[in-house]
Amino acid sequence: MAREAILALMVFLMATIVRSEDPYVYYTWNVTYGTVAPLGIPQQGILINGLFPGPEINGTSNNNIVVNVFNNLDEPLLFTWSGIQQRKNSWADGTLGTQCPIAPGTNYTYKFQVKDQIGSYFYYPTTGLQRAAGGIGGIRVFSRLLIPVPYADPADEYWVLIGDWYGKSHTTLRKFLDSGRSIGRPDGIHIMGKSNSVEPLYTMEPGKTYKYRICNVGLKDSLNFRIQGHSMKLVEMEGSHLVQNNYDSLDVHVGQCYTILVTADKEPKDYHLVASTRFTKKVITTTAIIRYSNGKGPASPVLPSAPVGWAWSLNQLRSFRWNLTASAARPNPQGSYHYGQINITRTIKLVNSGSRVNGKLRYGLNGVSHVDPETPLKLAEYYGVADKVFKYDIISDNPPTVINELTLAPNVINATFRTFIEIILENPTKSVQSYNLDGYSFFAVAVEPGRWTPEKRSTYNLLDAVSRHTVQVFPKTWAAIMLTFDNAGMWNLRSEQAENNYLGQQMYISVLSPEFSNRDEYNLPDTQLVCGIVKDLPRPAPKYH
Repeated sequence: MAREAILALMVFLMATIVRSEDPYVYYTWNVTYGTVAPLGIPQQGILINGLFPGPEINGTSNNNIVVNVFNNLDEPLLFTWSGIQQRKNSWADGTLGTQCPIAPGTNYTYKFQVKDQIGSYFYYPTTGLQRAAGGIGGIRVFSRLLIPVPYADPADEYWVLIGDWYGKSHTTLRKFLDSGRSIGRPDGIHIMGKSNSVEPLYTMEPGKTYKYRICNVGLKDSLNFRIQGHSMKLVEMEGSHLVQNNYDSLDVHVGQCYTILVTADKEPKDYHLVASTRFTKKVITTTAIIRYSNGKGPASPVLPSAPVGWAWSLNQLRSFRWNLTASAARPNPQGSYHYGQINITRTIKLVNSGSRVNGKLRYGLNGVSHVDPETPLKLAEYYGVADKVFKYDIISDNPPTVINELTLAPNVINATFRTFIEIILENPTKSVQSYNLDGYSFFAVAVEPGRWTPEKRSTYNLLDAVSRHTVQVFPKTWAAIMLTFDNAGMWNLRSEQAENNYLGQQMYISVLSPEFSNRDEYNLPDTQLVCGIVKDLPRPAPKYH
């Protein structure tokens, strides 16, 4: 009887362990070329399961996401999951510094967890300029049922993916950049893959409130978004609940996502969704239609106006406040970790610049224009052959006083695990820059005109900071972000402007686990693709235990 009782207890414990594992969500994607017409003119685009925009990834905090990607294109393919932190798992980040691309005619299965995250995000292809052809879609991460959300459930939820668009193919645009030319200005803007559509995109019932998830999935331009006749209540930005303020319009920068609530409390008829370019000499505008279910009239042709100048946008950015009383993805309040009480252990100042190298346009950070080697940086590091692929720390934490020329090389810096870091992004150019740092949420604590000096830390206000994964740096200004490098791996810091990114305005940050513990980082997955100089090398023994 004792032996049977022990066996029964073991079975019960095993069953409990299985049940306690976080749920899995599975997707199968067939990626193909197909015809799209975001500007009303048919052209070749990239479809996922025949769709543009592609299918939504829909999960709940801590879900495990499995996406089996079949590459039916005639070129290599990778996807990145912008804003998903990939805890301990830069292997699934989908950048050329961490993964080998999926060869044409083959498939690869991404496996990652939306660990301790909620909010609105999106995915896109990172190889070449494929993002200019499509392959984009939304990622929706709900809070777990036990975690309260600081607003009532909406009647429904709608995606609004907006972005600039080029009439030329992504291969033509890439040839422009490879030849030393710029891709120039975009030809138009789309809303959910269409422009100036007269068919209703969504329908609302009078008196009900709806959630709109808005992301700028474009290549170059910041966009202003507004809804004719309606106020927008901003409730979430890149995974953070915000103090809920109402806005007539919102500047949505490249790579950025907002979640808003809109109440159908106006005259029952059609209304325009409006998106227009910001900070451009020629303003491009497009519209879509939302309809009241009992609507009896067309939308007014008089569109709400957009703001003028970047100072307005900077002030709007400063108006965003973290809701410190709301729960995060875990059952503790946002901001309960007291960043203001931690000493800064390192300051890294990054200055962007552009110039011509051998007659060709390039962009860089601190005088280095990043070049992706044939062997992904993370693979080279794991296999112990990093010295044959790249050099660490070829830039210093302080940029040169004057940057006249750019050096072409892989740009990788070392960072110490679990140290508290301040990164200063300084923009001496006349255009707005948008940056993304994979693997982390960080706190943008100040955005100010001029050049940064240590004395300007007095302008920081951590209580007003908002956790996010993108940050905007306006012309002739700087932005300070703070984070702790608590996620081991190889992480990409990049310009979200596709042209700047492709031509070298990016870098990688290597964060290693000092204890080589699998509590800090996953070992090389058995299914990971290998390429470059490690392709035929014996697979290393697991490094992390």
